[in-house]
Amino acid sequence: MTVQALAAPDERLPEDPTATAAPAPFPAPDAAAGAVMTGVPAPIGVRALESGVIQVTLPANEEIGSAEARVAGAAVRALADGRRVPVMLVISGVVGVSVDARQVYVSSIAASAFALVGESPVDRVIAHYLLRSRTKAIPAQFFTSEAEAVEWLGQYTSED
Repeated sequence: MTVQALAAPDERLPEDPTATAAPAPFPAPDAAAGAVMTGVPAPIGVRALESGVIQVTLPANEEIGSAEARVAGAAVRALADGRRVPVMLVISGVVGVSVDARQVYVSSIAASAFALVGESPVDRVIAHYLLRSRTKAIPAQFFTSEAEAVEWLGQYTSED
């Protein structure tokens, strides 16, 4: 199920994000739960996969700023429900990531590992920009295949 969640003016998710169900903009046959943030300039898809991985799909042709990163981070924390979980960040077609958004990524408290997925040389450059800033405590790697990313993240899925 994918859920429509509008960000409040303070960029927080509503208390009950399941209150406004909407059709999934990102087909998700294996999605356990998810959200599409529409309180920011472009929708960011966030969903929990059956594998225990949380997938964050950033909008193509957009620059990701701190507001988008914070809203996506809040959705990841809500889906993680107090646990540390592996996160797959799909960056295909993203134009750029602001310094502030990169800081939100680096300071994640919900991620046990990050897999960044992209297709183009530009995606690879953006991924390495993010990877360069990460903390050594959170493993991270770039992939061109979502399936390979999910497989790699499997080692960081806990049953807690």
